[in-house]
Amino acid sequence: MQYGFVLPYGDARKAADTARSCEESGWDAFFVWEPVWGIDAWVCLTAAAMVTERIKLGTMLTPPSRMRPWKLASETATLDNLSGGRVILAVGLGAIDTGFAEFGEETDRLVRAELLDESLEIITGLWAGQPFAYEGKHYTVAPCSFLPPPPPVQQPRIPIWVVGAWGKPRSMRRALRYDGLLPHVSHPEEVSPQLVAEMRAHADRERGPDAGPYDIVVEAESSADDAVAARAKAKPYEEAGATWWIESPWGITGPAAEERLRARILAGPPR
Repeated sequence: MQYGFVLPYGDARKAADTARSCEESGWDAFFVWEPVWGIDAWVCLTAAAMVTERIKLGTMLTPPSRMRPWKLASETATLDNLSGGRVILAVGLGAIDTGFAEFGEETDRLVRAELLDESLEIITGLWAGQPFAYEGKHYTVAPCSFLPPPPPVQQPRIPIWVVGAWGKPRSMRRALRYDGLLPHVSHPEEVSPQLVAEMRAHADRERGPDAGPYDIVVEAESSADDAVAARAKAKPYEEAGATWWIESPWGITGPAAEERLRARILAGPPR
Protein backbone atom coordinates (compact mmCIF):
# COMPACT_ATOMS: atom_id res chain seq x y z
CA MET A 1 0.00 0.00 0.00
CA GLN A 2 1.13 3.53 -0.77
CA TYR A 3 0.38 6.63 1.26
CA GLY A 4 -0.71 10.12 0.26
CA PHE A 5 -1.39 13.32 2.17
CA VAL A 6 -4.04 15.96 1.42
CA LEU A 7 -3.36 19.63 2.16
CA PRO A 8 -6.77 20.91 3.33
CA TYR A 9 -5.98 24.59 2.73
CA GLY A 10 -3.13 26.88 1.73
CA ASP A 11 -1.71 28.84 -1.20
CA ALA A 12 0.82 27.72 -3.80
CA ARG A 13 3.81 28.48 -1.58
CA LYS A 14 2.24 26.50 1.25
CA ALA A 15 1.58 23.64 -1.15
CA ALA A 16 5.20 23.61 -2.30
CA ASP A 17 6.56 23.66 1.25
CA THR A 18 4.13 20.96 2.38
CA ALA A 19 4.84 18.70 -0.60
CA ARG A 20 8.56 18.92 0.10
CA SER A 21 7.99 18.05 3.78
CA CYS A 22 5.78 15.13 2.74
CA GLU A 23 8.46 13.80 0.41
CA GLU A 24 11.15 14.11 3.07
CA SER A 25 8.89 12.34 5.58
CA GLY A 26 8.24 9.30 3.40
CA TRP A 27 4.82 10.01 1.90
CA ASP A 28 4.22 8.70 -1.61
CA ALA A 29 1.82 11.35 -2.92
CA PHE A 30 0.64 14.89 -2.22
CA PHE A 31 -2.85 16.18 -3.01
CA VAL A 32 -4.70 19.49 -2.96
CA TRP A 33 -8.39 20.22 -3.33
CA GLU A 34 -9.84 21.99 -6.38
CA PRO A 35 -12.31 24.80 -5.55
CA VAL A 36 -14.77 26.45 -7.90
CA TRP A 37 -13.31 29.80 -6.87
CA GLY A 38 -10.17 29.96 -4.77
CA ILE A 39 -6.53 28.90 -4.80
CA ASP A 40 -5.86 27.21 -8.14
CA ALA A 41 -5.06 23.53 -7.69
CA TRP A 42 -2.84 23.11 -10.76
CA VAL A 43 -0.75 26.17 -9.93
CA CYS A 44 -0.26 24.69 -6.45
CA LEU A 45 0.78 21.34 -7.88
CA THR A 46 3.16 23.01 -10.31
CA ALA A 47 4.81 24.80 -7.41
CA ALA A 48 5.03 21.46 -5.59
CA ALA A 49 6.57 19.78 -8.64
CA MET A 50 9.38 22.34 -8.76
CA VAL A 51 10.64 21.54 -5.24
CA THR A 52 10.16 17.74 -5.20
CA GLU A 53 11.64 14.80 -7.11
CA ARG A 54 9.75 11.63 -6.20
CA ILE A 55 6.35 12.29 -4.69
CA LYS A 56 3.26 11.91 -6.87
CA LEU A 57 0.96 14.91 -7.32
CA GLY A 58 -2.79 15.17 -7.72
CA THR A 59 -6.12 16.66 -6.75
CA MET A 60 -8.63 15.26 -4.34
CA LEU A 61 -10.61 15.73 -6.41
CA THR A 62 -11.37 17.34 -9.81
CA PRO A 63 -14.97 17.61 -11.14
CA PRO A 64 -14.63 17.67 -14.96
CA SER A 65 -18.28 18.75 -15.39
CA ARG A 66 -17.29 22.34 -14.68
CA MET A 67 -14.13 22.34 -16.81
CA ARG A 68 -13.22 22.32 -20.46
CA PRO A 69 -11.85 18.80 -20.95
CA TRP A 70 -9.17 19.99 -23.39
CA LYS A 71 -7.94 22.50 -20.80
CA LEU A 72 -7.76 19.79 -18.14
CA ALA A 73 -5.97 17.50 -20.61
CA SER A 74 -3.46 20.30 -21.24
CA GLU A 75 -2.87 21.00 -17.54
CA THR A 76 -2.36 17.38 -16.58
CA ALA A 77 -0.12 16.54 -19.54
CA THR A 78 1.97 19.68 -18.98
CA LEU A 79 2.42 18.89 -15.29
CA ASP A 80 3.20 15.24 -16.01
CA ASN A 81 6.03 16.37 -18.30
CA LEU A 82 7.29 18.96 -15.84
CA SER A 83 7.31 16.48 -12.96
CA GLY A 84 8.79 13.57 -14.88
CA GLY A 85 5.62 11.49 -14.82
CA ARG A 86 4.20 12.01 -11.33
CA VAL A 87 0.59 13.10 -11.90
CA ILE A 88 -2.55 11.31 -10.69
CA LEU A 89 -5.92 12.61 -11.91
CA ALA A 90 -8.74 11.95 -9.42
CA VAL A 91 -12.21 12.78 -10.73
CA GLY A 92 -15.84 12.69 -9.68
CA LEU A 93 -19.10 14.59 -9.92
CA GLY A 94 -17.95 17.07 -7.27
CA ALA A 95 -19.74 18.57 -4.27
CA ILE A 96 -22.26 21.11 -5.54
CA ASP A 97 -22.34 22.92 -2.18
CA THR A 98 -18.87 24.34 -2.90
CA GLY A 99 -20.15 27.07 -5.22
CA PHE A 100 -21.58 25.26 -8.25
CA ALA A 101 -24.90 27.12 -8.26
CA GLU A 102 -23.36 30.46 -7.30
CA PHE A 103 -21.14 30.42 -10.40
CA GLY A 104 -23.68 28.93 -12.78
CA GLU A 105 -22.12 25.48 -12.95
CA GLU A 106 -24.22 22.43 -13.77
CA THR A 107 -25.91 21.02 -10.67
CA ASP A 108 -28.06 18.24 -12.17
CA ARG A 109 -26.50 14.93 -11.19
CA LEU A 110 -27.36 13.10 -14.41
CA VAL A 111 -25.96 15.87 -16.60
CA ARG A 112 -22.79 16.05 -14.52
CA ALA A 113 -22.38 12.30 -14.97
CA GLU A 114 -22.76 12.68 -18.75
CA LEU A 115 -20.20 15.49 -18.77
CA LEU A 116 -17.82 13.36 -16.71
CA ASP A 117 -18.08 10.45 -19.12
CA GLU A 118 -17.52 12.61 -22.19
CA SER A 119 -14.71 14.56 -20.55
CA LEU A 120 -12.77 11.40 -19.70
CA GLU A 121 -13.10 10.13 -23.27
CA ILE A 122 -11.83 13.45 -24.62
CA ILE A 123 -8.98 13.76 -22.10
CA THR A 124 -7.66 10.26 -22.74
CA GLY A 125 -8.11 10.74 -26.48
CA LEU A 126 -6.11 13.97 -26.51
CA TRP A 127 -3.39 12.47 -24.34
CA ALA A 128 -3.01 9.73 -26.96
CA GLY A 129 -2.20 12.37 -29.61
CA GLN A 130 -3.52 13.82 -32.83
CA PRO A 131 -5.46 13.32 -34.96
CA PHE A 132 -8.34 13.06 -32.48
CA ALA A 133 -12.02 13.63 -33.10
CA TYR A 134 -15.04 13.32 -30.85
CA GLU A 135 -18.79 13.74 -31.25
CA GLY A 136 -20.89 13.57 -28.08
CA LYS A 137 -24.07 14.96 -26.59
CA HIS A 138 -22.26 17.84 -24.91
CA TYR A 139 -18.89 18.18 -26.68
CA THR A 140 -17.59 18.11 -30.22
CA VAL A 141 -13.88 17.98 -31.05
CA ALA A 142 -12.38 18.12 -34.54
CA PRO A 143 -8.79 17.11 -35.31
CA CYS A 144 -6.37 19.95 -34.68
CA SER A 145 -2.79 20.35 -35.91
CA PHE A 146 -2.06 23.66 -34.16
CA LEU A 147 0.98 23.22 -31.87
CA PRO A 148 0.03 19.83 -30.39
CA PRO A 149 1.73 19.35 -27.02
CA PRO A 150 3.93 16.38 -26.14
CA PRO A 151 2.08 13.40 -24.70
CA PRO A 152 2.21 12.68 -20.97
CA VAL A 153 5.33 10.94 -19.70
CA GLN A 154 3.22 8.18 -18.16
CA GLN A 155 1.99 5.65 -20.67
CA PRO A 156 -0.46 4.40 -21.72
CA ARG A 157 -1.92 7.37 -19.78
CA ILE A 158 -1.80 9.37 -16.59
CA PRO A 159 -3.53 7.22 -13.92
CA ILE A 160 -7.17 8.21 -13.48
CA TRP A 161 -8.96 7.51 -10.20
CA VAL A 162 -12.74 7.76 -10.44
CA VAL A 163 -15.35 8.06 -7.71
CA GLY A 164 -17.54 4.99 -7.75
CA ALA A 165 -20.79 4.91 -5.79
CA TRP A 166 -20.95 1.45 -4.23
CA GLY A 167 -24.25 -0.20 -5.12
CA LYS A 168 -24.74 1.99 -8.21
CA PRO A 169 -23.90 -0.16 -11.26
CA ARG A 170 -23.45 2.71 -13.73
CA SER A 171 -21.13 4.61 -11.40
CA MET A 172 -19.07 1.51 -10.65
CA ARG A 173 -18.79 0.58 -14.33
CA ARG A 174 -17.38 4.04 -15.03
CA ALA A 175 -14.79 3.71 -12.26
CA LEU A 176 -13.73 0.24 -13.40
CA ARG A 177 -12.99 1.51 -16.93
CA TYR A 178 -10.07 3.53 -15.61
CA ASP A 179 -7.24 3.00 -13.14
CA GLY A 180 -8.55 3.35 -9.61
CA LEU A 181 -11.64 3.51 -7.41
CA LEU A 182 -12.45 6.28 -4.95
CA PRO A 183 -15.26 4.60 -3.01
CA HIS A 184 -18.36 6.63 -2.30
CA VAL A 185 -20.87 5.50 0.32
CA SER A 186 -23.54 7.34 2.28
CA HIS A 187 -21.23 7.87 5.25
CA PRO A 188 -17.42 7.80 4.90
CA GLU A 189 -17.08 5.77 8.08
CA GLU A 190 -18.89 2.97 6.28
CA VAL A 191 -15.79 2.31 4.13
CA SER A 192 -14.65 -0.53 6.36
CA PRO A 193 -11.96 -3.11 5.56
CA GLN A 194 -14.75 -5.61 4.95
CA LEU A 195 -16.34 -3.32 2.36
CA VAL A 196 -12.97 -2.70 0.72
CA ALA A 197 -12.52 -6.48 0.39
CA GLU A 198 -15.92 -6.67 -1.35
CA MET A 199 -14.91 -3.84 -3.68
CA ARG A 200 -11.59 -5.54 -4.47
CA ALA A 201 -13.34 -8.80 -5.29
CA HIS A 202 -15.89 -6.96 -7.44
CA ALA A 203 -13.16 -5.05 -9.31
CA ASP A 204 -11.09 -8.17 -9.95
CA ARG A 205 -14.13 -10.09 -11.14
CA GLU A 206 -15.55 -7.39 -13.42
CA ARG A 207 -12.22 -6.27 -14.92
CA GLY A 208 -10.91 -9.74 -15.56
CA PRO A 209 -7.52 -11.38 -14.91
CA ASP A 210 -5.68 -9.62 -17.75
CA ALA A 211 -6.83 -6.06 -17.08
CA GLY A 212 -3.72 -5.04 -15.17
CA PRO A 213 -3.28 -3.36 -11.77
CA TYR A 214 -6.18 -1.45 -10.28
CA ASP A 215 -6.05 0.92 -7.32
CA ILE A 216 -8.55 1.07 -4.50
CA VAL A 217 -8.12 4.29 -2.56
CA VAL A 218 -9.09 4.81 1.07
CA GLU A 219 -9.39 8.30 2.55
CA ALA A 220 -8.95 8.33 6.34
CA GLU A 221 -7.01 9.79 9.24
CA SER A 222 -4.48 8.19 11.55
CA SER A 223 -2.63 9.23 14.67
CA ALA A 224 0.42 11.51 14.60
CA ASP A 225 1.32 10.57 18.18
CA ASP A 226 1.06 6.79 18.16
CA ALA A 227 2.74 5.00 15.24
CA VAL A 228 1.53 1.61 16.44
CA ALA A 229 -2.09 2.78 16.54
CA ALA A 230 -1.73 4.44 13.14
CA ARG A 231 -0.42 1.23 11.61
CA ALA A 232 -3.11 -0.82 13.33
CA LYS A 233 -5.73 1.36 11.66
CA ALA A 234 -4.24 1.17 8.18
CA LYS A 235 -3.13 -2.47 8.08
CA PRO A 236 -6.61 -4.07 7.79
CA TYR A 237 -7.30 -1.96 4.70
CA GLU A 238 -4.07 -3.08 3.10
CA GLU A 239 -4.93 -6.70 3.87
CA ALA A 240 -8.39 -6.16 2.36
CA GLY A 241 -6.91 -5.02 -0.96
CA ALA A 242 -6.60 -1.24 -0.73
CA THR A 243 -3.55 0.04 -2.59
CA TRP A 244 -3.59 3.67 -1.39
CA TRP A 245 -4.21 5.26 2.01
CA ILE A 246 -4.88 9.00 1.66
CA GLU A 247 -4.40 10.85 4.93
CA SER A 248 -7.23 13.40 4.74
CA PRO A 249 -7.15 15.90 7.64
CA TRP A 250 -10.09 17.97 6.36
CA GLY A 251 -11.27 18.69 9.90
CA ILE A 252 -8.06 20.20 11.25
CA THR A 253 -8.90 23.85 11.95
CA GLY A 254 -8.36 26.44 14.65
CA PRO A 255 -5.32 28.13 16.18
CA ALA A 256 -3.23 24.96 16.43
CA ALA A 257 -4.07 23.70 12.93
CA GLU A 258 -0.66 24.46 11.40
CA GLU A 259 1.19 22.66 14.18
CA ARG A 260 -1.13 19.66 14.01
CA LEU A 261 -0.76 19.37 10.23
CA ARG A 262 3.01 19.62 10.45
CA ALA A 263 3.13 17.03 13.23
CA ARG A 264 1.08 14.58 11.17
CA ILE A 265 3.27 15.07 8.12
CA LEU A 266 6.53 14.68 9.99
CA ALA A 267 5.29 11.55 11.78
CA GLY A 268 5.21 9.90 8.36
CA PRO A 269 2.72 7.46 6.82
CA PRO A 270 1.25 4.56 8.79
CA ARG A 271 3.41 1.89 7.18
